[in-house]
Amino acid sequence: MSAETAGSRLTSVILADACTPAGTRPRTCTRRYSETVTDTELRTLLEVLRREANARTESLAATLTELTHDRSSQSDDDEHDPEGVPLSAEWSRLSGLLDGARDELQQLDDALARMDSGDYGVCANCGRSIPIARLRVRPFATLCVPCAEKLGR
Repeated sequence: MSAETAGSRLTSVILADACTPAGTRPRTCTRRYSETVTDTELRTLLEVLRREANARTESLAATLTELTHDRSSQSDDDEHDPEGVPLSAEWSRLSGLLDGARDELQQLDDALARMDSGDYGVCANCGRSIPIARLRVRPFATLCVPCAEKLGR
């Protein structure tokens, strides 16, 4: 084993045709290829994204807490304030961003749990491998592209 792969199991992901039936091996095709990525690289990507999502969640929560404090100390009629965005609009915007950041954080935690259990990179719907290209773009993906398209996700 080379020094590069020492300490990490190799995960091989086959980018197969979408029509490959579940439970069968992808057929060989000159247009398709295999790509090998270490579990360590995938885990590192997920952990970096998790730290970023966590920092964003904490920052948004602090800003929202501050805004809520400011909002409680002012009159409820801030809609006619000519000096900028009403506090209620900013509160609504920050709440939406915070909900999105919390959802992303949960998806990343779930992806790390799937990695620990050995289910990471396997489609939850059909059981086929999720292409590495999809995992690079959406590392917390639970569905392969054909299943995601069928289910509208």
